[in-house]
Amino acid sequence: MAVAGERLGRAAGPGPGCGEEPFGPSVLGTREQFGEESMVRIIRWLEKQKVPLDSSLLDIGTGNGVLLVELAKSGYTNLTGIDYSPSAIELSEKIREKEGMSNIKLKVEDFLAPSAELSGFEICIDKGTFDAISLNPDNAAGKRKQYVRSLCSVLKPGGFFLITSCNWTKEELSNEFREGFEILEELPTPKFCFGGRIGNSVTALVFQRKKVRPSILDKLD
Repeated sequence: MAVAGERLGRAAGPGPGCGEEPFGPSVLGTREQFGEESMVRIIRWLEKQKVPLDSSLLDIGTGNGVLLVELAKSGYTNLTGIDYSPSAIELSEKIREKEGMSNIKLKVEDFLAPSAELSGFEICIDKGTFDAISLNPDNAAGKRKQYVRSLCSVLKPGGFFLITSCNWTKEELSNEFREGFEILEELPTPKFCFGGRIGNSVTALVFQRKKVRPSILDKLD
């Protein structure tokens, strides 16, 4: 796992406008900006791909559910959000009601032990939950593997997984999700300059779950 500073160290050389000015505070590093940038990036990708508005979509670790509200405002109708925290779901329910988005489904779920009914989604979105699991001091490696297994169980073959991370590089995420997934696209994220080098504080990727190939026995049936 790489922190943002390490990602900068791997970046390319100086770019336009990258001088020797001291590195000052930036809104790109704030949680609010991270959330807003992520939502815009996700919705733009869905619209660009002309994803049907009735596609089943799961927000993993939905938090306050604002992403789902914005998706609903953009016309998407089959939306589900889960979070292991009952208080987070309670908050998201209040926001849902305030915004009049009664069609958004919200559930208290531990994604590392999903219920049987949590399956068949065409799109899954993660904007920080995998990061949080990765920082868990109690068997983080095992939890990451379980996350991938859970993702395979809830996402349809051929379905899309959009992940936004502050802790992982493209190469590292590709390795973490190599079993059952392939990178479809890397989404552009804000760049900033430090010490004469340009880097990204956020990685945003679109994976596609590999379609299950029929076995020889299936062909004989």
